[in-house]
Amino acid sequence: MSLTNPPSSSGSLSRTRVGNLKRSLQATVDDAIESRRPGGYTSKVRVRDRYNIVGFISSGTYGRVYKAVGKNGKKGEFAIKKFKPDKEGETIQYTGLSQSAIREMALCTELSHANVVQLEEIILEDKCIFMVFEYTEHDLLQIIHHHTQPQRHAIPATMVRSIMFQLLNGLLYLHTNWVLHRDLKPANILVTSSGAIRIGDLGLARLFYKPLNSLFSGDKVVVTIWYRAPELLMGSRHYTPAVDMWAIGCIFAELLSLRPIFKGEEAKMDSKKTVPFQRNQMMKIVEILGLPRKESWPGLASMPEYSQLQSLMLHRQPSHFHRGSNLESWYQSCLKNGGYTSTSGAGTPGADGFDLLSRMLEYDPSKRITAEQALEHPYFTNGGPISGNCFEGIEGKYPHRRVTQDDNDIRTGSLPGTKRSGLPDDSLMRASKRLKE
Repeated sequence: MSLTNPPSSSGSLSRTRVGNLKRSLQATVDDAIESRRPGGYTSKVRVRDRYNIVGFISSGTYGRVYKAVGKNGKKGEFAIKKFKPDKEGETIQYTGLSQSAIREMALCTELSHANVVQLEEIILEDKCIFMVFEYTEHDLLQIIHHHTQPQRHAIPATMVRSIMFQLLNGLLYLHTNWVLHRDLKPANILVTSSGAIRIGDLGLARLFYKPLNSLFSGDKVVVTIWYRAPELLMGSRHYTPAVDMWAIGCIFAELLSLRPIFKGEEAKMDSKKTVPFQRNQMMKIVEILGLPRKESWPGLASMPEYSQLQSLMLHRQPSHFHRGSNLESWYQSCLKNGGYTSTSGAGTPGADGFDLLSRMLEYDPSKRITAEQALEHPYFTNGGPISGNCFEGIEGKYPHRRVTQDDNDIRTGSLPGTKRSGLPDDSLMRASKRLKE
């Protein structure tokens, strides 16, 4: 399959469907089940009646994810996301589902695109909710890690190009339909065995169509720290789809270098839930991009954390703070270390790759390239057709996602996040593993 033509916005959701995203949780659950099952909604349906649980995939703040295969005529492999209910104190009390869980269910029920993870159904069983997704064998974090073992060997340039095109293709669909993802990172970019890219984990995603309040008032911290855009680090109360494009730029750089480009240390919120200035992360960005300037970013001086940036400049003052951007030399070093040639073409990111990366990592969000513009960039239009299978022409196979037998218990009585769960938080394990690299 060839992906030479960028998608149009003709797949946009209608105004009515956008309005439907604001339906109540119960209506969402009912509609999702009714649309897939004759006879309408029934609370008697049980997860184990429809799926055989193969093993445990991962655990996080939301709950757990299991691998399953369909049964009783339902074919295929699936990933089942089991949400934990909110709880208070030592005694489990069903106080409701988190806002992120409700958003993810509402959005995934409405969204449908080849490069966005596909929701199969939602099952409400007793006091637990299960989201059933298509199963994907890989994610970008796993693929990047594979290329560092046993020693670093670059991801083929044609593969990077296909990944980036498909990723931007899916992101254009989300942005066209007024959805911000707000947590794009390699671990959330899924890859099927046939090389199709799927944007996953919409737990932090939300509509940005005429919000009643600033996006900041609802979620004070968004985007994993290494992929967080400078306007977010500077405390912006209003932000745009440009925050997703910055994260895509960070992912692009990571695919080429096999390590995060801005690998800072996160300062945690205090007991009063005050959002701190992420000084270390900002320094990592400045080391490569140079200091942001009011002349090139007119809104910089009005940012809430501008005084903190000035303090950073006054007290640290390393010599590279006073130079311009170091991104091009970083990029050329990256090409050399990866064995890519310096000219543009199908076999290398080349000069076109640098131009695209620099436009994604633009300080001023109003000047940052959009998903639609990126898909029309020479990096994609030059160098021949782009395959819809990112593995096409690649020798060897990538290892499949790790599925363990540590916990196959998907019963509703086994509540993730409580004292009955002996499993660690997989997201924390991944983070600590990456910090050691």
